[in-house]
Amino acid sequence: MFIQIEVAFASDKNQLIIPLSVSAACCIEEAIQHSGILSHFPEIDLTKNKVGIFGKLRPLNTLVQAGDRVEIYRALSIDPKKTRINRAKKQKALL
Repeated sequence: MFIQIEVAFASDKNQLIIPLSVSAACCIEEAIQHSGILSHFPEIDLTKNKVGIFGKLRPLNTLVQAGDRVEIYRALSIDPKKTRINRAKKQKALL
């Protein structure tokens, strides 16, 4: 039996969501491998990048279910605290 899922990744420049048909016994890691997304984004390293389903972190061996969106997360490029500080400085300068 096959199920329909999606595999998604967003870089700082673009995003890709790949619809995929996989076996019902497929885990996250297998789904990512079958999707071919790694060839589009060579910076993805499954030993370093975290993964999840619909925004919730999951281990690579988690079985996917019909309709799941497997997401590959990347490290933040800018510290959120620094971003807030910079935004506050800009707002203060405008006043």
